[in-house]
Amino acid sequence: MSEHSRSPRKPKGSGSGRPGRAGQGRAGQGGQGGKRSTGGTGGERRTGGPRFAGSTKASQPTRLPPTPDQPVVDVHDPDGVRLQKLLAAAGVGSRRVCEGLIEQGRVTVDGHLVTELGVRINSKSQVVHVDGERINLDEDRVYLAFNKPQGVVTTMNDDLGRVSIADYVGNRSERLFHVGRLDADTEGLLLLTNDGELAHRLQHPSYGILKTYLATVRGPVARDVGKTLRAGVELEDGPVQVDSFKLIDSQPGKALVEVILHEGRKHVVRRMLEAVGHPVLALVRTEVGPIRLGDLRTGRTRALNTAEVAALYKAAGL
Repeated sequence: MSEHSRSPRKPKGSGSGRPGRAGQGRAGQGGQGGKRSTGGTGGERRTGGPRFAGSTKASQPTRLPPTPDQPVVDVHDPDGVRLQKLLAAAGVGSRRVCEGLIEQGRVTVDGHLVTELGVRINSKSQVVHVDGERINLDEDRVYLAFNKPQGVVTTMNDDLGRVSIADYVGNRSERLFHVGRLDADTEGLLLLTNDGELAHRLQHPSYGILKTYLATVRGPVARDVGKTLRAGVELEDGPVQVDSFKLIDSQPGKALVEVILHEGRKHVVRRMLEAVGHPVLALVRTEVGPIRLGDLRTGRTRALNTAEVAALYKAAGL
């Protein structure tokens, strides 16, 4: 037989078996990291190791050794409410859309993947994520943005009888926490909620929640002020530095600057700007983490929407 008549050699590692299915899971499951749950509505499902294409040689198996099965967790609460109904009520989408999200493997309950439509859960005690974002299902939870006016003290009960937050939201039945503080002379965005765990995390320095301020200061502002603030300045209670500094506008004798930082010390923005020679004339907080003040009028509140609440949970690591 001539050399040209030989059959072409198969590439090393190819076999006669079916190709592997690694990476071909159900749409929407990527990135979830949730363990599969039976949901208490059907037979148990267990996941094995991924299938890989390989050689037919005995020394090269067609698949990797199976990984240990994940324990099946039953998140179903027979006294609860159907998961798709709760998701729809939370504003995720219509009932049909929410059913599709569940079937596509994009919903987890307490960290476990749920794909059965009959699952019922307790909205007050169980945690649900859609595409990795936590969804608030507890209708008793309140999340508000409040545009605090100048002259209002950040407290729900002032012993000195000064105008406080309670004068604006004191008629609500929920016990609200304010996320962080604004001094009486500073106006702008305050977050109010009865979700104590979220409020605590948003204020804790380890989570680095950024706050954005617009400050009117005495000017002109030299070019190197931003560099100095980013490098850090020494205050009486220790050094502090901004995450970002920007000159927005400049007029004779004054300027408007944007300051972004994750510090939460008392009067920190005023003190640090004064330390670099630019005392604050007026100060407004415009953003807290992913939440913006926008066009909310002074003294008014608005409820955060589903996307905003999910963004706060994500920022707080919940």
